Amino acid sequence: MFGAFRQSSISFGGLLWKSPWRLSPTRKANQRKRLKQVDSVIAAVAESGIITKSLEKALSLPMESEMLAKDKYTTFSKHHKGYRKSQHKVPKWTRLTLRENPKGF
Repeated sequence: MFGAFRQSSISFGGLLWKSPWRLSPTRKANQRKRLKQVDSVIAAVAESGIITKSLEKALSLPMESEMLAKDKYTTFSKHHKGYRKSQHKVPKWTRLTLRENPKGF
């Protein structure tokens, strides 16, 4: 507890992995860029003439330019106040398709 191996103030802080409660403008820009890249890949595959079930599902999703800001940065959560939570609070949020939410939310 005391001496050379005492805990630092960071260790007393509680959570080990601290994440901000709000997305920064840089992280929002990266999210928009990620959505645009996915849209371009979907468009390129669609132009190639290949038709698959997963491509049909991807084409039914809204494009980044068609999405509202609240859909780009938040997702539905039945446990949170207002039924929305920030996407960066979702585990592995950069790898998931979070474009669709229940109607009315």
